[in-house]
Amino acid sequence: MANTLQFDLVSPERKLASVQATEVQIPGTDGDMSAMEGHAPTITTMRPGILKVVAAQGTQAFVVTGGFAEITASGVTVLAERAIPVEDLSGHILDELVEEARGLLAIAPVEQKDAVEKTLADLLALRNHAAH
Repeated sequence: MANTLQFDLVSPERKLASVQATEVQIPGTDGDMSAMEGHAPTITTMRPGILKVVAAQGTQAFVVTGGFAEITASGVTVLAERAIPVEDLSGHILDELVEEARGLLAIAPVEQKDAVEKTLADLLALRNHAAH
């Protein structure tokens, strides 16, 4: 398939994904970013948030709690501290993640408050969506 890149997502527990993707949306510590074929080589840290992978089979979304993403012209490898497929999220896990984000917001330095607030909003939206 043209215009794709290899995407691999690994957490300490297991490999969660290995697919040919057209786009990977990453919650970077310094801001959200999208990686596509031909991207400049980059290594970034990730903040807690939603990682999305767009492939021919559809879009997969994962909640990540942090980690690193290595981007090259032909691939993206994500080493996540913790990663959970959105469809596997339970109310209990979402509540845990929301509380964790609230705790981080309380102690976040000023320059990171916006990113943590976005993460909290993303998690609350997921929790509200899962409740319906």
